[in-house]
Amino acid sequence: MSRISIVGTGNMARALGRRALAGGNAVEIIGRDASKVDALAKAIGGATAGTIGAAPAGDMVILAVPYAHAAPLVRQFGNALSGKVIVDITNPFNPDLTGLVAPEGSSAAQEIAKSAPTGAHVVKAFNTVFGHVLAAHTPEDPRPLDVFIAGDDAEAKAQVSVFVESLALRPLDVGDLTSARWLEGTSVLLMRAMLGKAVPSSSFSIGLTVRD
Repeated sequence: MSRISIVGTGNMARALGRRALAGGNAVEIIGRDASKVDALAKAIGGATAGTIGAAPAGDMVILAVPYAHAAPLVRQFGNALSGKVIVDITNPFNPDLTGLVAPEGSSAAQEIAKSAPTGAHVVKAFNTVFGHVLAAHTPEDPRPLDVFIAGDDAEAKAQVSVFVESLALRPLDVGDLTSARWLEGTSVLLMRAMLGKAVPSSSFSIGLTVRD
């Protein structure tokens, strides 16, 4: 069993929280709006409610927030995240889905890692699994969803892999944290395909849910 703190109260936080509880994990929901946090914790059943500013109860902290909010939140938590695994599920889409807003040559995960305290490890995961897909998928489905994982610390990735397996999903390690930019680019293509948009040939100089 893993102890998970989910920062966010949107659709992805709901889907992950419900699935995590069903998999036998302890779940804490954290957000700025106490009423939304309480409502989500009650809706998914069995989760506890936390607040921004207090130390997360989980050994693993999942950032289910928009990319623009992720690094500032990590800085706000500060040393309370030391020793924890920070799971970045964000996607830094630009508004028209033609590319990424993370700095060229970097990724959302790498930028978040710059804000993390010493001893914390950032792992990219879940960004290619959209909330409505996860919510509709059941543990009994014979076709497991794949969750790509990227990170620099082997132990942290192993911890995330165990958590992913507890959700009846399949973890796939794709390398170090530099691979996160490829995963984030992949999510742009997936979103464009889902919305039926053509991908401009000039949109990507690199290879490759909506976030809550």
